[in-house]
Amino acid sequence: MKNILKGTLAGLGLVLSFGGAQAAQWNMATPYPDATFHTQNIYKFADEVEKATDGKLKITVHSAGSLVKHPQIKRAVQTGQVQAGEVFISILGNENPIYAVDSIPFLATSYDDAARLWDASRPKIEQLLGKDGIKLLYAVPWPPQGLYTSRKVDSVDDLKGLKFRAYNSATSRLAELTGMTPTQVEVPEIPQAFSTGIVEAMITSPSTGANSKAWDFVDRFYDIQAWLPKNMVIINQSAFDALDDDTQQAVLTAAKHAQERGWNMSKQEAEAKKEVLSEHGMKVLQPSDGLMKGLSQVGKKMTQLWLDETGKAGQEIIDDYRQ
Repeated sequence: MKNILKGTLAGLGLVLSFGGAQAAQWNMATPYPDATFHTQNIYKFADEVEKATDGKLKITVHSAGSLVKHPQIKRAVQTGQVQAGEVFISILGNENPIYAVDSIPFLATSYDDAARLWDASRPKIEQLLGKDGIKLLYAVPWPPQGLYTSRKVDSVDDLKGLKFRAYNSATSRLAELTGMTPTQVEVPEIPQAFSTGIVEAMITSPSTGANSKAWDFVDRFYDIQAWLPKNMVIINQSAFDALDDDTQQAVLTAAKHAQERGWNMSKQEAEAKKEVLSEHGMKVLQPSDGLMKGLSQVGKKMTQLWLDETGKAGQEIIDDYRQ
């Protein structure tokens, strides 16, 4: 019976000491390396929780996909394989297109716009996660997305034929609408994908570009500020429910602080990492009017396609965002 009880508690992330004191041990899976500001923010979140609970809840962070690979993290949290995880929200777009709202090109292109879009979309994202036994804690945006390539790009036509690194359904669709060929590549695999010719271009943040040493395989960064996609931190609802009230409140308070801190870190990161790209010899370029006009048209097309997929739920998000 004792072993059965211990096994049940372990599934909820709980450990019993011989002295009778109960402490929770959570594992958290993240897909990004320690150098990434999202991961640094998560370490601070975990530290705050441990300190606020006097060690009653300890969260061990497993970064860079070392415990669970990115595509499996949401499922791992849902099934209780891990108690917590970080997920790039729009990677779930194939599961439900609502998740892809923050990766619609040129819908929200500033931090203020991204915050309003998050406020408009969060309730429906929470509802979707809740059906799977998952609780949403917080979300933090990446810096505005830019175009990396070694090809001179003055118009959308110049993109045709490029092998493009995709990371969700939205970027795959963007590639198809601009005549590029999408290939799914996770962040840790970016350098190898470029060096082996699997991809020739990507749209991603200055953070990912700098952390991946993009200057080793491309020489241009077009600051198109296409969208500000977000990562979200999620936890297993049953594991959360197993905590006492004070510990639950400590987690929620630390999550609020992590969201506020993370948005500020993202803003600082955007400028700092563009400087890093430039310092390593990349051309940090403003896009031409022709390129932006063409990409804006693609964005409008993708917004409508997204609304066609999401129906009333998607229209409510867009209406709320645009109010």
